[in-house]
Amino acid sequence: MKKLKLYITASNDGYIAPPDGDLDWLIGYPVPSKEDHKNFVDSVDTVIMGANTYRNMRIMDILWPYEDKNVHIVTRNPMMERDSINFITENVFETVSGLKKENGKDIWLVGGAELTTMLLDNDLIDEMIITYIPETLEKGISLFSQKPEEMGWVLSEDKIYENNAVRKAYQKTLQYA
Repeated sequence: MKKLKLYITASNDGYIAPPDGDLDWLIGYPVPSKEDHKNFVDSVDTVIMGANTYRNMRIMDILWPYEDKNVHIVTRNPMMERDSINFITENVFETVSGLKKENGKDIWLVGGAELTTMLLDNDLIDEMIITYIPETLEKGISLFSQKPEEMGWVLSEDKIYENNAVRKAYQKTLQYA
């Protein structure tokens, strides 16, 4: 069974984007460890993201980084098929559960905040890897309303990079009946 892993970047104060959703603020911060990033990317064969994240990535002047992945965009509004991308417009939780049951590598939950919250609330996320960039946005789109530890997640990695970015990995706590 595949794991669904949130792998995302946030500001030091927990925002994934300014109020307008623009992701340009991330351009000035290269991946702090190409090796860590490559290892993660190689561990997944499927990508899930929300429609706003998808639209903002398409607007940015970057090459589409998911060419070799099975990409699913969760959206309320069907979009025109593009680049072999699948659009999930209904039965989101059933579809994601089905993807987790497939054989293969793990699943990368790219973002955004609304989709992350929906999947967290339905207990579909298995692991969270968050890289906090040494930047303060002060307002915008918050990743969570609470810190992961306050939501019952256990810190399994806490790594500081040379550029002062901090990578934190969290695992689900085991639930006992």
